[in-house]
Amino acid sequence: MHDPLQISVVICTYNRAAYIQDAMDSLYQQTLPAVNWELIIVNNNSTDNTETVCLDYIRAHPGTNFYYFNETRQGASFARNTGAGYARSPLLCFMDDDAIAEKEYLQRIITFFDQYPDAGGLGGRIIPKYIPEEPAWMSHYVSSLVGHFDYSDTVSVFSANKYPLESNMIIRKKDFDAIGGFDTALPGVVGTLRIGGEGKDFFFRLKALGRTIYYDPSVRVQHVVETAKLTKDYMYRVASGIGRGEKVRIIKAGKFAYYKKIVEYFLKLAAAVLLGVIYFLQGHPAKTLPVIRFRIDALKGLLT
Repeated sequence: MHDPLQISVVICTYNRAAYIQDAMDSLYQQTLPAVNWELIIVNNNSTDNTETVCLDYIRAHPGTNFYYFNETRQGASFARNTGAGYARSPLLCFMDDDAIAEKEYLQRIITFFDQYPDAGGLGGRIIPKYIPEEPAWMSHYVSSLVGHFDYSDTVSVFSANKYPLESNMIIRKKDFDAIGGFDTALPGVVGTLRIGGEGKDFFFRLKALGRTIYYDPSVRVQHVVETAKLTKDYMYRVASGIGRGEKVRIIKAGKFAYYKKIVEYFLKLAAAVLLGVIYFLQGHPAKTLPVIRFRIDALKGLLT
């Protein structure tokens, strides 16, 4: 008998009891019939009541393909790989535990892969939902650190050095298995240490197989951003994590590639200084230091 499952959604969660229910509810309300998709939640050592919230929601919504698992190895890459291992559908969709999917989210993904059979992967738009409001110092160049992603106004193929963000990405299960999933040497957050870049590494390996990766701006989720948590220390951990992960990724190509990347980061820092000056002259002084600090922190991570 033909399996009606078309797509598996994987949500990896860590101490998001306050938001995971909203994420689950946004999926429960999808227009795609429940028989055609499944939700796999992977709890990655949460110390709050995430488990209780998840299991209570699943029990309160019978007739759904909602499943809950644990992964004790810390890091999003471990948890995502575990979730993918349980998936039974030909398509894998990764979404964050503090994201809210639009009602047509899954249907739009299915429709896209029907219309673009050559697609090896897909990324969508991520819209920050600032609580209570967007800080005055936030800018386009810094907002990527809080998950903002808007690559194009139309359906397009990602350029050679661009790729989807992990919090709104879809891939064929067979291709996920072919490249061995996420590299656990780039685990994401482990305690207070962040080693990022797992998505970049993932899609670069996928592209190396010759797969075409698309972007569709209509495949949208909102991403909760608590502005009170956007402290200087938090932004440092995120930005330095980018540099730290880039070092792990690029060092595999040899020392010359690493030194070349250092030069690239210094050039980006120079560009950030120029951009900060422009913001200041345009009457947006609050945006000046954050954009420069971002590149300084990323460089520190690369040099660590």
